[in-house]
Amino acid sequence: MHVLFNIAIALALLFVLGVLGMGLWNMAKGGPGNTSQKLMRLRVMGQAVALILLMGALFFFGNGRG
Repeated sequence: MHVLFNIAIALALLFVLGVLGMGLWNMAKGGPGNTSQKLMRLRVMGQAVALILLMGALFFFGNGRG
């Protein structure tokens, strides 16, 4: 189960990085603002998923000592 969480977190972070790169590319080439806005929303949703996965992993697999 640990491995599945690790893979899911890595995929979520790669997704966020990819969408961020696409947004930067769109902005650099002077693409439409509507596309930039959609990519920003998609990036924020990806970050939320990544954060939820990270918090879930800490909740389920954290040792509770601190």
